[in-house]
Order: sequence, then structure tokens, then C-alpha cells
Amino acid sequence: MQNVKDLLLKRFPYFETQLLSEIDKNGTIHEVEAGEEIMQEGQYIKAFPLVLEGSIRVIRFDDEGHELLLYYLNPGEACSMALTCCMGQQKSNISAITEQDSVLIRIPVGLLDKWMVQFPSWKSFMMYAYRKRFDELLETIDAIAFMNLDRRLEKFFRDRFEATGEMIFRGIHQDIAYQLNTSREVVSRLLKKMEQKKLLKLSRNEIDFSNLISFR
Repeated sequence: MQNVKDLLLKRFPYFETQLLSEIDKNGTIHEVEAGEEIMQEGQYIKAFPLVLEGSIRVIRFDDEGHELLLYYLNPGEACSMALTCCMGQQKSNISAITEQDSVLIRIPVGLLDKWMVQFPSWKSFMMYAYRKRFDELLETIDAIAFMNLDRRLEKFFRDRFEATGEMIFRGIHQDIAYQLNTSREVVSRLLKKMEQKKLLKLSRNEIDFSNLISFR
């Protein structure tokens, strides 16, 4: 891992020097392996995470435990929904799972309000995060309401590539079904159709979707 100060400057070059120093002084670095839950729905968020390396999947669960993918967090990004819960001292309404090995810096919740007043760049960063996450939530709603499942499946792979840079999905069909809130049988059927169109290649516990990314 790079030096923390270098990582902060790389990810947040627009932050004031004093703000970068405050983050470095007060933040706690966490290196997290892929697949770990870093925020859990229904719990209080005691420290606000900023992503320095890796990728985070932000999700919600329904009453039956089915997962719905909301958006990804990439390096240099923050979760505005987590910020709302932190500042309102409310329980989290989302869960977050690392999609790749990731590096986070966690900020004490008590500093968030103070920095909004003290540092214009922090306020602008938070406002941008709200707008970006809101737009992504609208895309998710539109996909559920208006897209056929085959188009949602394509979007799933494209979004994953944009978030991680990877063109290989490692996992089982049920993993995708959970994230799209549908059945494994439907996902398997659609994946087979996509393979027949040469948009992807299926193998045991692995899907190569590089052809889909190159196909526009």
C-alpha cells in the first residue's frame, strides 16, 4: 500500500492542505479483503468511510433477504446515504460489501459537521456525492421499472466493469440473481443466451464478459 498521505493527495487533490492533514491525523486506515461487509443495515455507523483503493458494493435487502444492488463506490468516493445516517445519528439503511480488496480511511462521525463549515472543498465533495448517488439510484429505479431483465443483466456487467476495471466475474449464477433480485434459473437462461451470442464465455464459477464490454 502507498503512503497514506500520498494516497489522500492522489484521491483528493482538490482538498485543502489543512483538510488533508486533518483526515490523515484523525482517520483510521483499514485494509479489507474482498467479500467483507463494512456496513450493515440496521446498525449505527460509528465512523464514516472514504474509499482509497478497491471497490465497494452498496446494497439493500428486502424482508426475505434478497439483495438489491444500488451502486458501487470507487476510489476517491463516499457514500452519501451513509453520510446522512451518520449526521442524523440514525441506523444505517444500507449495507456495503467490498467487491475487491480495498483500502478505506474511516473518519470519526463527530468531525463531519465541523468540516462542512470549516472546509469549502469538503462541502463541495459531499454535495457532489449526494448528486452522483441520487443519479445512480434513479438509474437503478429506471432499470427495475423499465428494463427487461436481459438488459439489466448487461447493465450489471457494464457497471461492474466501470467500478472495478475487471472483465471476469468470479462467482455462481445465484450471486448475480441475488443482486438483480431474481431467480437463479432466469439468470442462468439469460447467461446461456448471451453466451450463444458470443457476448460472454461461461465456465465453472467464472464468467468472462470481455466481449460484452467491447461490443457497443
